[in-house]
Amino acid sequence: MSLSASDLPTIFSLLSNSLSPDPNLRKPAESALSQCESRPGFCSCLMEVITAKDLTSQTDVRLNASVYFKNSISCYWRHRRDSLGISNEEKIHLRKKLLLHLREENYQISVQLAVLISKIARIDYPKEWPELFPTLAQQLQSEDILTSHRVFMVLFRTLKELSTKRLISDQKSFSEISSHFFEYSWHLWQTDVQTILHKFSALSQFFASNAPVVHQDDMHLTCERWLLCSKIIRQLIISGFPSDAKSVQEVPPVREVCPALLNAVQSFLPYYSSFRERHHKLLEFISRTCIKLMKVLVTIQGRHPYSFSDKHVLPLVMDFCLKKITSPEPAIVPFEQFLIQCMVMVKSILECKEYKPSLTGRVINENNFTLDQMKKNISHAVGEIFTSLLPNERVILLCNVLIRRYFMFTTSDLEEWSQNPESFHHEQDMVQWTEKLRPCAEALYIVLFENYRHLLGPVVVSILHEAMNSCSASETEVSPRMLLKDAAYSAAGHVYYELSNFLNFDDWFRGALCLELSNDHPNMRIVHRKIALILGQWVSELAACRSLCFLVEDANFYEQDFTDLLPTCWDLCFNLVEEVQEFDSKVQVLNLISVLIEHVGVQIVPFANKLVEFFQKVWEESSGESLLQIQLLVALRNFVGALGYQSPICYNMLLPILQRGIDINNPDEINLLEDSVLLWETTLSCAPSMVSQLIEFFPCLVAIMERNFDHLQVAISIVESYIILGGTEFLNMHASSVAKLLDGIVGNVNDKGLLSTLPIVEILVQCFPMESPPLIGSTLQKLIIICLSGEDDHDPSKTSVKASSGAILARLLVMNTNYLAHLTAEQSFSLVLQQAGISINQNILLCLADIWLEKIDNVTAIHRKTYALALSIILTLRVTEVLDKLDHILSICTSVLLDGTEEINEEDSSGDTISSTGSLRDGTAVLSKELRRRQIRASDPIKHLSLETSLKENLTACAAFHGESSFNAVISRMHPAAFVQLQQALKMA
Repeated sequence: MSLSASDLPTIFSLLSNSLSPDPNLRKPAESALSQCESRPGFCSCLMEVITAKDLTSQTDVRLNASVYFKNSISCYWRHRRDSLGISNEEKIHLRKKLLLHLREENYQISVQLAVLISKIARIDYPKEWPELFPTLAQQLQSEDILTSHRVFMVLFRTLKELSTKRLISDQKSFSEISSHFFEYSWHLWQTDVQTILHKFSALSQFFASNAPVVHQDDMHLTCERWLLCSKIIRQLIISGFPSDAKSVQEVPPVREVCPALLNAVQSFLPYYSSFRERHHKLLEFISRTCIKLMKVLVTIQGRHPYSFSDKHVLPLVMDFCLKKITSPEPAIVPFEQFLIQCMVMVKSILECKEYKPSLTGRVINENNFTLDQMKKNISHAVGEIFTSLLPNERVILLCNVLIRRYFMFTTSDLEEWSQNPESFHHEQDMVQWTEKLRPCAEALYIVLFENYRHLLGPVVVSILHEAMNSCSASETEVSPRMLLKDAAYSAAGHVYYELSNFLNFDDWFRGALCLELSNDHPNMRIVHRKIALILGQWVSELAACRSLCFLVEDANFYEQDFTDLLPTCWDLCFNLVEEVQEFDSKVQVLNLISVLIEHVGVQIVPFANKLVEFFQKVWEESSGESLLQIQLLVALRNFVGALGYQSPICYNMLLPILQRGIDINNPDEINLLEDSVLLWETTLSCAPSMVSQLIEFFPCLVAIMERNFDHLQVAISIVESYIILGGTEFLNMHASSVAKLLDGIVGNVNDKGLLSTLPIVEILVQCFPMESPPLIGSTLQKLIIICLSGEDDHDPSKTSVKASSGAILARLLVMNTNYLAHLTAEQSFSLVLQQAGISINQNILLCLADIWLEKIDNVTAIHRKTYALALSIILTLRVTEVLDKLDHILSICTSVLLDGTEEINEEDSSGDTISSTGSLRDGTAVLSKELRRRQIRASDPIKHLSLETSLKENLTACAAFHGESSFNAVISRMHPAAFVQLQQALKMA
């Protein structure tokens, strides 16, 4: 049966109840809505809820309706045999209604509407919805900024959706859109950029005169609209024209747009420094803009390389980027992400295969002119541009700048390395080259050297000799000379193959590297790290086993192509381990096995039994050979990670080895413990469930951590695995050990260690709100001390520690209110306060309330809501001081309510930081643990508690205790705008 206007109250009620934290209301409502989804008229009812003027304040219900509407499009817009779905008449009505309601004020709802319009357009445009783009173009002419912004949002989403269609007819349709829509969009882009720059100029003058600056809401909206327009222009050029790499046909907009994009970047950059101190919001816009426009240029060059090679485009862009790399203005030196994009642009141009001499065959086009000849002509013209732009002097300058400036470690780099070597190593060697400045500079240098090897070979060798002569092998001071040597070694290591014609490796090794390796001064770790890189590169040609390792680890290695060779490869490796006599050879073969396992991932499953037998045998035969056992532990870690949820099939072999490795009383503990702990972490992360043997291992972790905190990061990951996988069973067995472990960490590690540990405390409180707090009472008291101490001024790490500690205590107050009050009232806590030198003259909970009010801007969205819920509970305290904080508490709670759930949902969709096992290539290593972690996050009671309801109830209690007159007197002193916002948030207006 179809739904009609008479069903609107019912639909609205169901949408409202489906948001209720009360499962008795929520679940029946969700079930009823699910049954309504397939009924004709359901989407029309949703549309009425979304657009109803009298429901403007019911943002959560309207947003919920828009989400249901979007999901219904995916399920029922196309004809389905098993459902009546949406009739053609209803579709016509909905399409018209959507285009009449583009000016949606709520941003979240407008995003949902833009997405669902794009989904309808993917199905209906152009046959059923030919008026879509003419209507959008017409509404763009509105002088209302909000309307045009929302239209651009719809345009961007729709064009992005249509650009992914791959049928020839669809691509032709998109090309037609581009041809008709480009000029209009481009004109708006040019107009807006001039408007923005004019306003920026005026604003900059205001700053210079120290005059007060009025609110710039319209300008911010104009800026966001222009950024959307930039994305649309990019989409039209990239997807609206076939790549010219094959056709060699010019894409006219490239010649017009690219210089203008570059000019915009040049115009915006000066404001990076002038807005840096005075207007952070505009500074953020300028940063996004410059980076985005450079990325657009990079994308256009990759898609349409021949059109980009025009003399009015490529030379301008290339010259600009080279200047910014070699001679950046002091103001943009800190703007690393922009410099990265400049390097990416130069690298993309230098390695572009279309700009190389053409190797294609003769393909005749309709004008009897070979495409081969056309490509040769273009590559010749680009060659002339390169000759002009990159004379020998400039190439040598660029090479020198990359090595001497961008390869060099900074003071902050060295401090980070010293404080956390493991984290520093991962950041330097495992990050994507486009994300950090040094790896990006190294990638550009490699391409530059490949293009100009004969010119740069002697240059690099000269820099190498200069660095070695100025910093002898015996020098241990971390000086600019040593850092230059490090940079020179990097340069040599990255181009080892090409450099072998200019440098005798044997002489270099015997004359310098060997001596430097023998120098065991701690500061020599800087040079030792690069020597390891050099040895790994240069010696790779000497051994087949190591060469195969490099082949497998090569970026161009494809696991699928290697699958057929795996059986042979395993057998040969197993046999080789038996045959070789040298200890180093066994280690090398085992390393190859480990690398293979890491790269082929789940493809090892058919060979799992063979590998289990092999590992068992090698372990038994390696007694007393710690280095070999270390390599075996690394291989086992890769093996377990590759097996993923199937890893229990190797437990009979694995767990005895693991148990020996994590035993601090083991004679080989000093050599095996680190890799054993990492293997332990991987085993738990991959475990589909917790087994008794693994639970029995936990006391070993306590023993390890009682000695020192060398393995803190991994230990925290292990504890997390036990909590989220072992649950109640684990806690029942080892509650006292967990409490002892946490109590030993909190208060005895630095801020970084605390920030790693606090999430574990929060998980305990979240998952076991009644059981865990009494167990970890001592730890919770330490968190209160952290919050009440005043040591975080101007120290971001201490601020983060205090904010995170406050979030845990806020959660405790919300989920186990009585316990926090009991904890702070204990006699032992008074002694703890005295020992910490903290004197408190008021209720402890009020002191914590001050922390929550102060740190609200230093926490995540979910913690903001936790703070707000805790503050609403503070209103029920029977002390008069509550009224002094009432205005501030209401302001915070109002802000959180008006922000809604978008930020929390964005945090959920962004994922978590994955433990070290997450680096395994197939990703199965984090499946079981990560899935459970996400389930815990999704079921977080904080997410489902209603702040609105809590605040209403607690305000009533507050008024009842303090008396209506006193309460109303405080409320009357609120700023009128703040009071209106409070009414809106509580839906009392």
